[in-house]
Amino acid sequence: MDQIIRIGMDTSKSVFQLHGVNAAEQPVLRRKMRRKEMVDFFTKCPPTVIAIEACGASHHWARLLTSLGHEVRMIAPQLAKPYVKRGKNDAADAEALCEAMSRPTMRFVPVKSMEEQAALMLVNMRERLVRAQTQLSNAIRGHAGEFGLTVAKGLRHIRPLLECIAADDKLPVIARELFASMAAEFERLQDQIKELDSKLLDWHRSNEVSRRLATIPGVGPIGAALLVMKTPAPELFASGRQFAAWMGLTPKDHSTGGKVRIGVITRAGDEMLRKTLVVGATSVLNTVRAGRGKEVAPWLTELVKHKPPKLAAVAFANKIARIAWKVMTSGETYRKPAAQPATACAS
Repeated sequence: MDQIIRIGMDTSKSVFQLHGVNAAEQPVLRRKMRRKEMVDFFTKCPPTVIAIEACGASHHWARLLTSLGHEVRMIAPQLAKPYVKRGKNDAADAEALCEAMSRPTMRFVPVKSMEEQAALMLVNMRERLVRAQTQLSNAIRGHAGEFGLTVAKGLRHIRPLLECIAADDKLPVIARELFASMAAEFERLQDQIKELDSKLLDWHRSNEVSRRLATIPGVGPIGAALLVMKTPAPELFASGRQFAAWMGLTPKDHSTGGKVRIGVITRAGDEMLRKTLVVGATSVLNTVRAGRGKEVAPWLTELVKHKPPKLAAVAFANKIARIAWKVMTSGETYRKPAAQPATACAS
C-alpha cells in the first residue's frame, strides 16, 4: 500500500515540495528537496502521475519529467487554490495540487514545446517594447508641454515634435540635449518594434491556423498569432462561449436563491489576448460608425446604433472569440455573412 500513485509538486527556483499518496489516499511522501535532489529522485522513481501548478518554469519541468517516463498534469493556480485547506505554505500547496489532480472534472493545461515558448517570448518582448514606447512618448509630450510645445495625439506626431524641438534655439542647452537623448531612444525602440513585427509576421505566414484566423474581421496577423500561441488547446473547450469565458469576455455571474445577478466581464484569462481582441473589435466598429464597413452583418449595425461604444466593442470581441474557436476546432476558413435578401414592398 506504500506505492505512490500520484504526486503533487510545488515548484520554486531552488526548493521543491513533494506530496505523494498511495492507492488508499494516504500520504506516504512529504519531502522538501533542492533542485538536484528533485531531479535525482524522479530519475529513480517508478513512472507516476505528477501535478504541477502552471507557471513560468512549469513547462520546462513538465518536459523534463515527461522525458523521465512520468505523466505530468499542469493545473492553473485558480483551480488548485480551493483545495488548500488552511494557511499558505509549500506543503499545503503541494497537497492541494495532489488533491486537485484527482478530481474527475479538473481541467489541465497542455505542456508547451520549446518552439511554442520561443514564439510566446517573441510576443511578450514586443509587448514590453510597445509599453516602453508609450511611456517614452508620454514623457516627451509632458516635458515638451512644459516649454509650450504641444502636438496632436498619436505616435506619428512624436517625430515632428522632436524635430521642432531640435530646431528651437530658444530652449536651454541642457533641455535640447535631453530631448536629443530621448529622440535617439525613441528611434531605437521604433527599429526594435519593426524588427519584432517582421519576425512575428513571418511566424504568422508559416502557420496555417494563424492565416485562417486572420481572415476574421477585427483579428489581423498579430491577433491571429496571439490566438494560436496563447490558446492552450481549442479542443479542450466544449463551446465558443466557454472559450470566450476563459478569455474573460463573458459577464460575471453572482446569482443565488433564484435571483440572477449579472455584472461586468470577468477579465479572467490572458490580458494581452483579451486586449488585442477588444482593440480589433473597436477598429471594426469605428469603420461601421463612419459608414465605411462593407458587407457588415445586420446585427453588428444594430449593435453600433443601440449600445455604448465600449459595451459594443466587448460584445463584438466576445463574438470574435467564438468565431475564432470555431475556426480553430473545425479547420474551416471564416466565411463572410451572406447578404440579406431584399424584402418586397407591400402593395
